[in-house]
Amino acid sequence: MTTPAPSVPQPASAPEAPKSKKALKKIGGIVVAIVVAVALKLGLPYLTGDAPVHAKVGECVVVTGAENDPKVDTADCSSGKADLYKVEKVFEDTFDLEKCGAELSALAQQLDSDKFVLCLSEVKK
Repeated sequence: MTTPAPSVPQPASAPEAPKSKKALKKIGGIVVAIVVAVALKLGLPYLTGDAPVHAKVGECVVVTGAENDPKVDTADCSSGKADLYKVEKVFEDTFDLEKCGAELSALAQQLDSDKFVLCLSEVKK
């Protein structure tokens, strides 16, 4: 008499996600990546303070940093800070520093397509 061989249980396979859910996850990942890329391109410089300061005539700015990479922040004209300048003129859509003339300091700035020159006079302490 032969005894039947004991049956070996087969491991249960994980149920496979429907293909539509996989595709939806992939599309969702792509959409998130696009949203993050656009947010970084348009908003990050403004959030981190790296955006150019587009001061108006009559406002004052403090200029610090290297000459080839100046950092500009607006400031109260009566603050007495070092490197304090008053904006005398603003020229849009140009990098022409000569527009300020010899009597004023010129500072060109750009972020993406926004470019301009600030003409500055030093504020005496």
